[in-house]
Amino acid sequence: MSAPAGPVRVLIAGAGARGSAYARLVQATGRAAVVGIAEPSAVRREALADELGVPAHARFAGWEEMLARERFADAVVIATQDRDHYRPFAAAARRGYSILLEKPIAVTLGECRDLAAVAQEHSVTAAVCHVLRYTPLTAAVRALLDAGEIGRIVSVQHLEPVGYWHFAHSYVRGNWRREDLASPFLLAKCTHDVDWLTCIIGSEPVRVGSFGSLAHFRPEEAPDGAGERCTACPVEASCPYSALKVYGAGRPAPGGGAPDPRRAYFAEVVDPGGTRESLLDALGTGPYGRCVYRCDNDVVDHQVVSIEYANGVTASLTATAFTEATARRTRIFGTRGELSVSDAGLTVHDFVSGTTRTVPVPVAGALSTAPEGATAPEGATAAEGHGGGDRGLIEAWVASLAEGGGGRIESSLAASLTSHEVVFAAEEARHSHRIVELRGAGLR
Repeated sequence: MSAPAGPVRVLIAGAGARGSAYARLVQATGRAAVVGIAEPSAVRREALADELGVPAHARFAGWEEMLARERFADAVVIATQDRDHYRPFAAAARRGYSILLEKPIAVTLGECRDLAAVAQEHSVTAAVCHVLRYTPLTAAVRALLDAGEIGRIVSVQHLEPVGYWHFAHSYVRGNWRREDLASPFLLAKCTHDVDWLTCIIGSEPVRVGSFGSLAHFRPEEAPDGAGERCTACPVEASCPYSALKVYGAGRPAPGGGAPDPRRAYFAEVVDPGGTRESLLDALGTGPYGRCVYRCDNDVVDHQVVSIEYANGVTASLTATAFTEATARRTRIFGTRGELSVSDAGLTVHDFVSGTTRTVPVPVAGALSTAPEGATAPEGATAAEGHGGGDRGLIEAWVASLAEGGGGRIESSLAASLTSHEVVFAAEEARHSHRIVELRGAGLR
């Protein structure tokens, strides 16, 4: 891939939360410009295009029309819904565009492998948005491990605490609630985590086991007297998943109090640009006001994945709805010490000296569990989504395009296949109640 003569010209396919965040970060690098946007929602399309100065003739209702035009850019960000990744990727590759693809690559292992082959066939540079590789915290963790601070890694314990209300929004009431409409929960939420584990451990995964189910968000779990909607439910006040609580906190309080910055994102999804009154109307008629026990969801609400790597390291990943919505937490166990990773920083316990020390990291370095496209937690900027990983990814991607060769990108599509293979193996293991070998396993 040769470097362009001027600023890198970028197209955005999908101007939802992720696509819009990436578009703004692309423009903010100063080395690239968004020159075309494709988005079915006219409100989202026009608002983002106006904000970024995209001309009227380069605003499209769908990616098909945008990519059918004579090529007028260098690269494209594909941030469509999970099941709409395959076709735009293939079309962009055929036109010779460099590609940045939101995870997951695709919703079947066969499609993931197909797209890797398509990228190779057309000699295009393709990267996947595994943003956790690009956080300051990840850099700090890798530096400590490379310095031998805890000796050789033996095992890793990793928690993805999705959060009870975030899970209810995205995976019970929202777009990722059903596998046939989106993808399995593990694929939608945890390819980041699996990729991060592989990055930190530095070895290929070889065996996978998994357990999980939809334990709670089911009709038989509903409290006595629960209604169909939170807006008219006799037990709403005592329900932790009340839509009135989840989204109401995202709008200014009646007395003028400031909204919760994290909940504000969710309120905007439900009722873009609205008021407390219009939010209540949206909850009375739309999907996000439904009782969590009476939705059409089928994805698991808790899952454990066990992974063995070629170098003998073992890792466990726990993803669960039933937590406070906080940062990911990891414990890395080595032959000479233990490393704990959280939003509070890094803690190293040395077995030789018996001492424990804390290694501080910037606020932007936290492994944020902010939902895809949400604003960052209070104290960080929106640009620091995923603990600074969003910005780090886009800066590395744009720099690679501007300089030619793709050398700054760690999450190439070929490398990202590993995390997807683990996820599909975990789903195979969960359904078949067996350990799945990744090498020659013939996964579905």
